[in-house]
Amino acid sequence: MSQSPLLADLDARGLVHDSTDRSALGERLSAGPIGVYVGFDPTADSLHAGNLLGQVMLRRFQLAGHRPVVLAGGATGMVGDPGGRSEERNLLDRETLRHNVAQVKKQLEKILDFDGPHAARLVDNADWTAPMSALDFLRDVGKHFTVNQMVAKESVRARMESEHGISYTEFSYMLLQANDFRHLCEHEDVEMQMGGSDQWGNITAGIELVRKRLQKSAFGLTWPLLTRSDGAKMGKSVHGALWLDPDKTSPYQFRQYWIQLPDEDVERFLLQLTLRSVDEVASIVAEHRADPGKRVAQRALATDVTALVHGADAERAAAEAADVLFGADPTTASIDALVAVAREVPSSSATRASLSDVISSLVSCGLASSNSDARRTLGQKGFRVNGVVIDEAFDLGAADPLHGRFLLIRRGKTQHHLMVLEG
Repeated sequence: MSQSPLLADLDARGLVHDSTDRSALGERLSAGPIGVYVGFDPTADSLHAGNLLGQVMLRRFQLAGHRPVVLAGGATGMVGDPGGRSEERNLLDRETLRHNVAQVKKQLEKILDFDGPHAARLVDNADWTAPMSALDFLRDVGKHFTVNQMVAKESVRARMESEHGISYTEFSYMLLQANDFRHLCEHEDVEMQMGGSDQWGNITAGIELVRKRLQKSAFGLTWPLLTRSDGAKMGKSVHGALWLDPDKTSPYQFRQYWIQLPDEDVERFLLQLTLRSVDEVASIVAEHRADPGKRVAQRALATDVTALVHGADAERAAAEAADVLFGADPTTASIDALVAVAREVPSSSATRASLSDVISSLVSCGLASSNSDARRTLGQKGFRVNGVVIDEAFDLGAADPLHGRFLLIRRGKTQHHLMVLEG
């Protein structure tokens, strides 16, 4: 069996669930660049961590010299994939979908290189699906599939056997996606589609349509769905979905999610979600096992994934912010780190003159419940300002602010308030 280096690497990372003929796929990947696509339905105005694997897979192919095509499903998003769901999605209107596609495109462009010899391309299936009439669709796509074939697909059969059943709208999703593959093969020279394991039926339907309509061979590959060892869905946090949009999930919160992963998950996610070599991951995991308390593996994962999604500068600021909030010297923090801190803890603005009375300042910012609580905690050396323990005689207004603007007030180990000086 022919085995391309890329396929061997994907195998070592546990990233191959199903594929078309491995020998033929290996030979094709070794023969030269191939066009490969992954689709993302814009059911929200941001992708989430569960979508990361598709983007990283395309990046792996691009780094191996292949040409990635990212499909934003402006058309299929109107229908909804029945796979992995027990009931039908709420259908989105065209305006909402157009907005979602525009937002999602910005996130997709961060991970892939859209310039150079293997430049990625971004397409929207609404561009070729919306102009197609119902009669054209039935004639050019529907006639190539039997209902028997479609019902045999796991995603369709599971829904048909459920209490909610499946609507004709969702039943047609497979045909729409198959036509996407046909269009991209014909007009974008795409020969391969990838997706999560729940997409295998849709992918093989596309391969069949390419063969029947274009008389060409096409390839497919799926990866295992990302789930955590505790059964939690990938990308779900205590705050809900772990969004890639920094306005929905801050880079700090995003990074902390990976830092807090259990040891049982971290090796797999290092292999599957980062671009580190398999050998490098093995070295990191070995170091981690020697002293799990240092969370070396989680820190490597958090650094790589946060930098991939939000950029190296945002990752550094988030890491610094975490250090500050967990007790590091705030005087060494960058201004970007303190801005990141301001997003995570209560903050307020004040003039120097208004801060002369430390007791009332601590009460007004919410770190003390009353004057007596403030005095008692000050007496117990329970408050710090910019890392320095303060007492009742301390004048907040005369303190030396960080970067000329910030006073980070801390009570105990976990309560913080960031005061931003005005004027």
